[in-house]
Amino acid sequence: MVPEPNSSAAGSRMMQLIDVFRSSDYKITFASTCAKKDNAFNLGDIDIDEVAIELNNASFDGFVKEFNPDVVVFDRFMVEEQFGWRVSEQCPNALRILDTEDLHCLRKGREQALKEKSVFDKSYLFNDIAKREIASIYRCDLSLIISEEEIEILKNQFRVSTHLLYYLPFLTDIISLDTKRKLPKIKERAHFITIGNFLHAPNYDAVLFLKNEICTFN
Repeated sequence: MVPEPNSSAAGSRMMQLIDVFRSSDYKITFASTCAKKDNAFNLGDIDIDEVAIELNNASFDGFVKEFNPDVVVFDRFMVEEQFGWRVSEQCPNALRILDTEDLHCLRKGREQALKEKSVFDKSYLFNDIAKREIASIYRCDLSLIISEEEIEILKNQFRVSTHLLYYLPFLTDIISLDTKRKLPKIKERAHFITIGNFLHAPNYDAVLFLKNEICTFN
């Protein structure tokens, strides 16, 4: 999907990765199976080509072989499952990088524990998503991990070698001390706002928890 940085954290993350490669003078082509949405960032404005590709279609083989990239970044393990083997066959020398976004087996395990009204423990990590996700990590040369806790889970629970993992948190600007000092103090603040949508299960649960467990409504 073409990044939507104003709609989701995933979109912001992808734009950050794009900026990293642009800063190193890479020529970038963004290939996606999804139709471009109204909120999508116009990559042409920053000199990035957009290419439409199809799932389960050998036309991708010809495209990637002719393009012959030095580096291929997969946006989550589901994309690597679909296209990784084709990249491996057509461009065996390309560096394959998996951007995990989040550790999906952890997300799924937490969701399952919540449904069962149980305390989450490491047993919830070992699910069907984990089998697919860890396999994808092993097929790639490097995986970008967004949190230190996820690094520890992959190392200690799944025994993934550290040379396959690279810790890369959100690349946000540091808020200066002067700016922090100008923010309203706690006693000067009132009310709150949540930003997001109900399409992402953790976001939906967060709003429910905020309403039912933290806030009291008359």
